[in-house]
Amino acid sequence: MKMGNAGFTLLEILVVVLIITVLATVVGVNVAQRPGQARRAAAEVQIKTFRTALQMYRMDNGRLPTQRQGLWALCVPSDTDPKPKKFPQGGYMETPALPRDPWGNDYVYLVPGPPGFAYEIVSYGGDGEPDGEGEDADISSASAE
Repeated sequence: MKMGNAGFTLLEILVVVLIITVLATVVGVNVAQRPGQARRAAAEVQIKTFRTALQMYRMDNGRLPTQRQGLWALCVPSDTDPKPKKFPQGGYMETPALPRDPWGNDYVYLVPGPPGFAYEIVSYGGDGEPDGEGEDADISSASAE
């Protein structure tokens, strides 16, 4: 019985590593040239995550956290009334810490939200202040719906 050569040669592995390196470099250069767009996209994804967690909270408890309870009510059970009826071990977020926006600022949670919205989650962008343009423009759950 003759054993065949199984596995990859060193040359094949080096070619694959080279291809991955080239692809990573191209993607990295494109992202590095547009850091503002990357941060805005990250904030939009995080706001969608908050929206999903708020929907689960509402399904479990029949209501949203109050503005006073804030988004922290998704991470730890609130001590203020109205206290949640149900709260899953580990909370409604992936981590027990409340994430900050890509510029290092807290997200703003408003209840009720603008007309027609039960709530609004806002990142004030790069300047951390309401309004603004470009990288400083606000990112809102109300405009993302």
